[in-house]
Amino acid sequence: MRRRTLLQTGAAGLLVPQSARSQPIRDTALRLPRDFVWGVATSACQIEGRGDRTADSIWDTFARIPGTIADRSTPDIACDSYRRYPQDIALMRRLGIRAYRFSISWPRVLPNGVGQSDARGLDYYSRVVDALLAAGIEPWVCLFHWDLPQALQDRGGWADRASADWFVEYARLMSSCLGDRVSRWVMMNEPQVHAVMGHGLGEHAPGLRDRQAMIAAVHHLNLAQGRALAALRAANARLRLGTVMSLQPVRPDGGGAADREAAANWDAMWNRAFLDPLFHGAYPERFAALVERLVQPADLAQIRQPLDFFGVNYYAPMYQRADPAGLVGSSWGATPSGLRSTALGWPIDPTGLIETLLDLRDNYGNPPVYITENGAFFKEPAGPGGRIVDLLRIRYLRDHIAAAHRARILGVNLAGYFVWTLVDNWEWSHGYSATFGLARLDRATLARIPKASFGWFAAVVRGGRD
Repeated sequence: MRRRTLLQTGAAGLLVPQSARSQPIRDTALRLPRDFVWGVATSACQIEGRGDRTADSIWDTFARIPGTIADRSTPDIACDSYRRYPQDIALMRRLGIRAYRFSISWPRVLPNGVGQSDARGLDYYSRVVDALLAAGIEPWVCLFHWDLPQALQDRGGWADRASADWFVEYARLMSSCLGDRVSRWVMMNEPQVHAVMGHGLGEHAPGLRDRQAMIAAVHHLNLAQGRALAALRAANARLRLGTVMSLQPVRPDGGGAADREAAANWDAMWNRAFLDPLFHGAYPERFAALVERLVQPADLAQIRQPLDFFGVNYYAPMYQRADPAGLVGSSWGATPSGLRSTALGWPIDPTGLIETLLDLRDNYGNPPVYITENGAFFKEPAGPGGRIVDLLRIRYLRDHIAAAHRARILGVNLAGYFVWTLVDNWEWSHGYSATFGLARLDRATLARIPKASFGWFAAVVRGGRD
């Protein structure tokens, strides 16, 4: 389909939205309407720890493979939020946030992925929800944040079409358990990351380097999401249903035609292969031929479902260069010189957030949008008393919140912003070596120690300015 052109070349050679350049981002006030939703986001695998969970997820298995996790750690302890969630909720109350997006550990509630549930896991999430509501914080429940039960991976995982049925059974279980108190439900978190990084590049669990498994995972994640949306809507009309995607502008590494083609192919796989079926009922032309053998007659109608809200996780734009050996003829390009980066080497570019939100406005019907993750890791050591004055994180968050404000001025239907994340956690393949939290985790005592950014964000939530 034809998409509205939003870009022009900026002074540094970057592609930025023309409208985003009409006002310096850092000069934009951080005040937003009273009903704007401020929150934080976490995931089960990254914070809970194993606790009394009996079954493995694919990340438990993956973390035991030598060389997969940067610091050789596992998620067995994480932040021990399974036991210490009251401390985390107390931190949220200090922040003054209105919403908390967290995920369910699928193997905690369904050790075999389907069939008999574990009452201990269901009771845990029920207690978390009750505690959040008592604190005046709205729970936003995410059903899938990458930790597929290992029992289901052993049966083929997302490469197996049956995964859509497994997911619907799980979604119905959780909505029947919590749907009397939880109205906001997120079907999936960043399915493209799970499909590409976990099945194509092998850098995340389940650690596959299999292009065909990746393509199958793309379609089956889409199908599972659509079927679950329909099932939950039919079961409980009071639920507010949505999903979350990691969306990034994809830019060519160089100015040549081959790199532009590579960027377009990667954009089709990373962004459009998930957005287009959900909103338009069709795969993008550049991806359709890859997936057509998997698509059955009713699939695209089942994938295309109405949403009550749509979540955007944004961290950075992506740069791609031509590479015939790449998954779709491309591979990672270099960050342009002169552009600041995080400690992970991710480029810092808030205009990419504006570009992403304008794309949703112009090409996907301007749905009700929430920024459901945004944050950064910088190496900023602790000072006296273990406190971290994380000025680089404050600058990053300030600039991106200002970009969100600018997007609203440009007509984007943006209703909320969630920081990633509350407390330093187990950051997937980085282990504990990448710290994104507003509070530091003392790994010896598991104490939560607020950083300077914690107080800064609390002031923003209260309606303060930069």
